[in-house]
Amino acid sequence: MKIIDPDHPFYRPLWRRLAIVGVTLAWAGVEAWTGATGWAVFFVAVAAYAAWMLVANYKPKTEDTGDKS
Repeated sequence: MKIIDPDHPFYRPLWRRLAIVGVTLAWAGVEAWTGATGWAVFFVAVAAYAAWMLVANYKPKTEDTGDKS
């Protein structure tokens, strides 16, 4: 089981993948600002995993039309 399935059509647009990483990093900043260091570290780890799966290691699937000519 993958935590993030990069083959899902939801993750196809680049802006959406970058937004996920950005929002998790922003939330880590909020947690650090309020003094919740443990949660901040957790969300930095989530952002790092999302960045690895959705940005650095992302390989888009080619659309197969099924045409064998």
